[in-house]
Amino acid sequence: MNNSYLLDTHCLIWFQENSPRIPFRVMNILQDTSNTIFFSQISLFEIVIKQKIGKLAQFSASIQEVSNQALYDGFTFLPITNQHIFQYSNIPLFEQHREPFDRLLLATSLSDDLVLLSADSNFSLYTEWIKVFW
Repeated sequence: MNNSYLLDTHCLIWFQENSPRIPFRVMNILQDTSNTIFFSQISLFEIVIKQKIGKLAQFSASIQEVSNQALYDGFTFLPITNQHIFQYSNIPLFEQHREPFDRLLLATSLSDDLVLLSADSNFSLYTEWIKVFW
């Protein structure tokens, strides 16, 4: 069965770092070539901003290297579309989770009917709207 998934930004970084923080069941999904794994332009934007302000000091790969490596790994680039932005208004705003990058990833997942791969516990707030797996 072919499934389509969207990587949360930390999942993209952890995969590139070969981090043990990715559970075995998620790694199986990422390495199964019958799955389509998307990485979003949103994540690239988030990474470059967080690198610039010092929030990702330990992750030194350039944004071009991140993108090229993701493509090399067999992942599919997903540009931000107007439909993703339009869906943003359909994502509930919870006081404890106001992170704009996360919310745009959630909107993308909703718009494109993608399962979001994320360890972020805040995403459990959205399971009525979004499929989240970790």
